[in-house]
Amino acid sequence: MRVLLVGAGGVGGAITRIAARRPFFDAMVVADYDLSRAEAAVAALGDQGARFRAERLDANDEDAVVAALRAHECDVLLNATDPRFVLPLFRAARAAGANYLDMAMSLSRPHPDRPYEECGVKLGDAQFEDAAEWEKAGALALVGMGVEPGLSDVFTRYAADELFDEIQEIGIRDGANLTVDGYDFAPSFSIWTTIEECLNPPVVYEADRGWFTTEPFSEPEVFEFPEGIGPVECVNVEHEEVLLVPRWVDAKRVTFKYGLGNEFIETLKTLHLLGLDRTEPVTVASASGPVAVSPRDVVAACLPDPATLGDRMRGKTCAGTWVRGTKDGEPREVYLYHVVDNEWSMAEYGSQAVVWQTAINPVIALELLATGAWTGSGVLGPEAFPAGPFLDLLTAYGSPWGLREQ
Repeated sequence: MRVLLVGAGGVGGAITRIAARRPFFDAMVVADYDLSRAEAAVAALGDQGARFRAERLDANDEDAVVAALRAHECDVLLNATDPRFVLPLFRAARAAGANYLDMAMSLSRPHPDRPYEECGVKLGDAQFEDAAEWEKAGALALVGMGVEPGLSDVFTRYAADELFDEIQEIGIRDGANLTVDGYDFAPSFSIWTTIEECLNPPVVYEADRGWFTTEPFSEPEVFEFPEGIGPVECVNVEHEEVLLVPRWVDAKRVTFKYGLGNEFIETLKTLHLLGLDRTEPVTVASASGPVAVSPRDVVAACLPDPATLGDRMRGKTCAGTWVRGTKDGEPREVYLYHVVDNEWSMAEYGSQAVVWQTAINPVIALELLATGAWTGSGVLGPEAFPAGPFLDLLTAYGSPWGLREQ
């Protein structure tokens, strides 16, 4: 396997550190718009970096991405950029005859008249429109293969196959007790992506209604997270699992709820009120003349890079899937989860917990594809593959998962 990794930020850098310890691939080209960032990711590997090389690449330039895939004879493109670049990279992989893997799907667009009742363009719609083309070519686009979406979807598949006869409800529940020393406000993941997820209308799925939307931060509930994290209030947030799970798993209801905290929610609401969540450029006067800038890009530039916060972070993060249904005629309720302690991930890999937890899952998926344990064609989510081999490898990578009977 030869891999083109596009994006050498926090998650991309963690991917290289995890993959460097595994023998399943022959080469990985680490590409980024900022060549120095790609070079730093490779240099950090030291003696383990022989199979890696750095290259400058604009993820929005489809022709350049196709050329890079062909020049390096890469058979898979791993997308570690933010969701704005999903479609150009997805299309470039298809044009080059390569397989494709991402951790976030093509962006949604709210319904123009009823944004908090009806879906407009849903997450991933643009990719699923091309599913027949990928399948006809015998090529695979494995979409949503991070931690959430990704591991949470693998947990869903495992629950459906091994733990339940019938499923009433599937709820992805994400929470943490992470703090960052020295900052009053410092998100542990990309603020650009977080704004996109949290301020868009959340999507809910119900079998007798299909997909529909609600108000942002709706249906608050307190969920008890394991391994000392404790109770965290979670709210509805737009996320890929709600769009992926019902395509492969029968459930009467599917939701995604995120433990944001009241302070974070109020900050996001303020950004929205001021128009600072907008992606469309606005014209700003400067000494050298008018400059067009995206307000959301300005917010991101004003906050610390999440990848650099690991030494200041304390606590744990938990990703998991709560499932309610029946087994052998009896009611059952479980929470399948994965917890990462920031102290451990920093000591073991030099990566903060949130980006490391995201990064390990696409590496495992690549290994399963390389060994043939996972096979398929078309545009497929993690639910389309057997969960057992993935969860076995997750444990073998030194980061076991858990199951709690509720």
